[in-house]
Amino acid sequence: MKAAVMRAPMAPFSIEDVAISKPGPREVLVRIKASGVCHSDVHFWSGAFPIEAPAILGHEAAGVVEQVGSMVSHVKPGDHVISILSPFCGTCEYCLTGHMSVCHTRHGDQFQRDAEQPPRLALNGAPMKQYLQLSAFAEQMLVHENTLCKIDPDMPMDRACLIGCGVITGVGSVFHSAAVEPGSTVAVIGCGGVGLSTINGAAIAGASRIIAVDLAPEKLELAKNFGATDTVNPTEGDPVAQVQELTGGGVHYAFEAIGLKQTAEQAVAMLRPRGVATIIGMIAPGVNIEVPGIGLMVQEKRLQGALMGSNRFRVDFPRLIELYQQGRLKLDDLVSDRIGLDGLTAAMQNLHDNKASVARQVVVFD
Repeated sequence: MKAAVMRAPMAPFSIEDVAISKPGPREVLVRIKASGVCHSDVHFWSGAFPIEAPAILGHEAAGVVEQVGSMVSHVKPGDHVISILSPFCGTCEYCLTGHMSVCHTRHGDQFQRDAEQPPRLALNGAPMKQYLQLSAFAEQMLVHENTLCKIDPDMPMDRACLIGCGVITGVGSVFHSAAVEPGSTVAVIGCGGVGLSTINGAAIAGASRIIAVDLAPEKLELAKNFGATDTVNPTEGDPVAQVQELTGGGVHYAFEAIGLKQTAEQAVAMLRPRGVATIIGMIAPGVNIEVPGIGLMVQEKRLQGALMGSNRFRVDFPRLIELYQQGRLKLDDLVSDRIGLDGLTAAMQNLHDNKASVARQVVVFD
């Protein structure tokens, strides 16, 4: 298959022929139709997060099942699917208590091939490690069946793929992680693809006031299309003070969708008593967040993380597609550009440079 191969941090991707294996008993071979370019990929491409090169990045994919292993039960050839980077085993403590999004952080080895098996991917005869057990910037991917969700075949692939990471991370953090109540107030720091999805989720959840916080006026304007009722630009003054003034003392819920120490601490500072701050941005390893401990105790503020929107993806994805088909989940407005694999380097550079006009760029294969 053709794949975009990362040879070194910040280096241009090269389009190369990569060998892909056949499905094992619980594996599925998927023909990828569309793959979103996520800021999480940029963290690895830039070197902020470690990865062994050469590598195939990409984790936000939608496609059609081509082959299945002998023990696969969820899908069959011809099914349309969305992938996710948080597979579930279905038998551990986390799965059985409804927290399947963190299953892979403790049991990830069981979704990979054993050492004595041939690798799923090989480049020039040498094995390649699979990025996030997906490697979706390629024409095909070979994955464990519990990384996939079958979807309505009428769903457009270039929008379906976005649900697999950016959308579930944002909307899921609203629905599941924070459990935003109707009529409450919300602040979202960062209006990229994840932040816009968080704003959209807060609007669907019935928040009465949704404050978008970003440095780029273009992104703040776009946030209004997703449900933001107010906007705050930190270049015009302390964002915490602006949010507190707009809400008479702080929001009920704050979401950090950038992945920075400063903005994570601001999310806590924006809260009113009993407020909940949810960190959904990827904060680099080794970076610690500092918040006033007395505020957590005296004002009962809460600080939490959320991985992939605390999803139950085989339940969530069909529901999100239904919301899209009703016109309530605004996936069309998320897509800022459609590209081929040869446009991937420029797309990653756009995100790395925080280009204001970019929400989600999508690699399409047809």
